[in-house]
Amino acid sequence: MNWLDQVKWDAQGLVPVIAQEQGTGDVLMFAWMNREALAQTAELGRAVYYSRSRGKLWFKGEESGHVQQVHQIRIDCDHDVVLLTVTQLGHQPGIACHTGRHSCFYSVLQDGAWQAVEPVLKDPESIYK
Repeated sequence: MNWLDQVKWDAQGLVPVIAQEQGTGDVLMFAWMNREALAQTAELGRAVYYSRSRGKLWFKGEESGHVQQVHQIRIDCDHDVVLLTVTQLGHQPGIACHTGRHSCFYSVLQDGAWQAVEPVLKDPESIYK
């Protein structure tokens, strides 16, 4: 059986993906992949996601230069979530979030409100032109 056939794709043909930084263990981002994106990620050793809003493959870093080099691809026990172990390339320290932060998970619930606790490393206006 093909390894891609063992993934439990949702009704839209997608699987959720978590990108985790190899060196720190930081969870950098959450995204989606379709079958083609996962196959290309495995083949290229670089993260390729599926953009639901654009309806097409999204090569991480294609606009920003913040490419994710993939070291390992794992799947959970139910085969319905993928975990990528990556090195975030580009700006150092690595920027994974479109807000110019290291991680998309930069807000913490404090006193009943979401508080941004991670700094913007680079102005998004200068990243996306």
